[in-house]
Amino acid sequence: MKILIALRANEHHKEQLQRNATGAELLFVPADQVREEDLADVDAIIGNVPTELLPAAKKLRWLQLNTAGADTYCKEGVLKDDVLLTNATGAYGLALSEHLLAQLLAMMKKLYPYYDNQKKGIWHDEGSVTSIEDATVLILGAGDIGRAFARRVKALGGVRRREGAKPFGIDEMGTMEELDSLLARADVVVSVLPGTTATRGIFDKKRFTAMKKGSYFLNIGRGNAVVTEDLIEVMKEGRLAGAALDVTDPEPLPADHSLWHTPNIYITPHISGDDHLSATQDKIVQIAARNLAAFMQGVPLENLVNRTTGYKD
Repeated sequence: MKILIALRANEHHKEQLQRNATGAELLFVPADQVREEDLADVDAIIGNVPTELLPAAKKLRWLQLNTAGADTYCKEGVLKDDVLLTNATGAYGLALSEHLLAQLLAMMKKLYPYYDNQKKGIWHDEGSVTSIEDATVLILGAGDIGRAFARRVKALGGVRRREGAKPFGIDEMGTMEELDSLLARADVVVSVLPGTTATRGIFDKKRFTAMKKGSYFLNIGRGNAVVTEDLIEVMKEGRLAGAALDVTDPEPLPADHSLWHTPNIYITPHISGDDHLSATQDKIVQIAARNLAAFMQGVPLENLVNRTTGYKD
């Protein structure tokens, strides 16, 4: 059996994977260096190799992604129907939730304007700020990331309302049918939604207008959940106090796009879910190693992806 490892892996990670693959040949090649000939006789791939190369993997039986989102790999024709597809759900909660919390606090405490003033040498009081204490936070997205953020914001005194099953610490539940009324009650709205036909463009002018005046919007899920021009319009109107985006539509965001220069919008280039935090990469490898052992033993894998939603069931 031959398995291609396209993850960024240190020696400890490689040892973990090799221990769980007794009897298999492991080929370590960075994802951006994988060639078609590397895939010709592999039984499994661990890592996000370019989708255009996958038709060359004629023997492929399993693909383990190092991301939580798998929508690109669920498109028709990318993988054969009998190929098992698993993702890295559970690896990103810490990194993304801390990123969200940092963005939210920076907006609430006006750290962005103060930093702009610092660069200009301006000593100026920017006035009143807001607090997470007793804030109502609406989190759309029922997975590991939403729960991780909920725990952290709750520790600072926020009240959370979110979609899906009610895990530890959640104060109140809602449904997508109630979204407009929930938006009107929320001081903070956080989107951790996956990229599906149901979520595309869900945040449009109507939804932004339904939000409480002076509230905050953060998107760390998929850029296409937001109608970009509608967000720009409501921000120029001053409806929202701030919007923090780690994902945009389009991506990468062109240098001349007006989103860059819209007041009170703060952008990071889709980096919160990367492997910049070492703990994230450790968890990705742990998930891959467990699944590798299961694959070798012929037992069910964890984090199987629903090809319809692009996310773990």
